[in-house]
Amino acid sequence: MTFLMFRRKGKLKKEYDDRLRNLIIETKEDWNNAKVIEDLHDDYDLDIIAQRKIAESIHFYLFKEARVRKIIIK
Repeated sequence: MTFLMFRRKGKLKKEYDDRLRNLIIETKEDWNNAKVIEDLHDDYDLDIIAQRKIAESIHFYLFKEARVRKIIIK
């Protein structure tokens, strides 16, 4: 009985680790897009800067969580 519980735990961990890996990749793309938009924009716009900083902070939060879980991102 306990063996089945450990097997399920490993499967769930792998599933959530894969989700986290995909989220990190997506947020990296969002952050890069926000940086490009900010660079292309001529005027100093606080909304664009805020969007970039939000995307950056989300990405680094997820990256920190991956480090805690010891997930390797390729």
